[in-house]
Amino acid sequence: MIFLSLHNLLPEYLNYWFVVGLQKFIRVFWYFVLFEFTRYIIIDYLVAFVFWLTGKTRREKFAIARQKLFSENPFVSVIIPGKNEGKHLYKLTKSLAEQTFKNFELIIVDDGSDDDTPIIGKNLEELGLIDMFIRNEMRGGKASAANLALRYSKGKYIVHLDADCSFDRDAIEKILIPFYLDKKIGAVGGNVKVRNYKESLCAKLQAIEYLKTVSVGRIITSYLGIYKIVSGAFGAFRKDIIDSIGGWDIGPGLDGDITVKMRKSGYKIYFQPEAICLTNAPSKFKVLTKQRLRWDKSIIRFRVRKHKDVYMPDANFNWSNFFSLAENVFYNVVLDILWWIYIIDIILNYSSQLQFIIPMNFTLYFIMSYVQMFSIYIFSERRKEEKYLWPYVSLMTIYTGTYLRIVRTIAYYKEFFFKRSYEDVWNPYKSSIKAKEAGL
Repeated sequence: MIFLSLHNLLPEYLNYWFVVGLQKFIRVFWYFVLFEFTRYIIIDYLVAFVFWLTGKTRREKFAIARQKLFSENPFVSVIIPGKNEGKHLYKLTKSLAEQTFKNFELIIVDDGSDDDTPIIGKNLEELGLIDMFIRNEMRGGKASAANLALRYSKGKYIVHLDADCSFDRDAIEKILIPFYLDKKIGAVGGNVKVRNYKESLCAKLQAIEYLKTVSVGRIITSYLGIYKIVSGAFGAFRKDIIDSIGGWDIGPGLDGDITVKMRKSGYKIYFQPEAICLTNAPSKFKVLTKQRLRWDKSIIRFRVRKHKDVYMPDANFNWSNFFSLAENVFYNVVLDILWWIYIIDIILNYSSQLQFIIPMNFTLYFIMSYVQMFSIYIFSERRKEEKYLWPYVSLMTIYTGTYLRIVRTIAYYKEFFFKRSYEDVWNPYKSSIKAKEAGL
């Protein structure tokens, strides 16, 4: 009687799925069951559990590595390439001056700015707040600016930053420690979070997305040995390795590209969740769309085309590199195509039942979003601050499940068939033409 009473209280669409049974439920929601639930709930929580179990051992190893870092006290080069970043430079230098690790030089490269960056940069250099300010009179692109900084850098390690970021006081220290865990680690990625999340709904949704895909997602892929992108906003590299692979190639997607180049050279890539960087995300969807079209094109350009050799069995074949890129292409490109196949399948075969399917689909993703958010809560060092975002988690179904999928599809189509990334104004036209001719 109690069960029947509860059953009658349920919405009609939920009652429908109780009646038709599990087999039909799986048939209709095969995309969610096979891919979304498996990847973002089962795998994430399994790895999170193992990560928690090994926490004591990991902390002991980190304590020893930290002692080695400060015992050696290596000289480090912090480089900041960019265009029209003058308004951010004072705050950035102030943030870096407060770092617990002090033995670094600070090099800023102005890539053909047309604002006050040259004046501000030279002033900071004269005041001794930065070690070197270099200006490209003619814009060459971010890769060109980073390589110019690399040429002048003297450090054992290179820390690449974006100018609009700020950092926890121990961020530089924390991002260097993993190099003393394993000599085969060639690069370390920092944990990038959204600083301006209270600015707009667009920024709030990105803040949640960053927590899922960067803070937790990269913990998972790093632990599995398939971490494939050191963020350009905050990443550390061994200088000898960057020199040996020829530095950064022309982007967009240059941060992911150099990470793959290092993996192919036989080095490990590590994600350091405790090295915290705060960045400003686009506050308007129009700006965000342009950004994501650029980012998503880079998956086709680099993961599918340029580095296609990682999928080919030869003398230098490496399973971890194969799975690293294959996982990225599968969960972004292949599943994007399968999602559209799923939509067509539902429309063709179950159009008369959409009144039950659509609300159930939103219910599943609503629940999954909050289950994911709980895993973020487990790992986060900013739990009190990030509680502010919890009410907006319910909108992630529309944001990631519809909006970002449509943007990705457009980007993949344009890049796969027309190679539109070479026309992106993010890079100077002359640089993109040279990159296209060289197959970069």
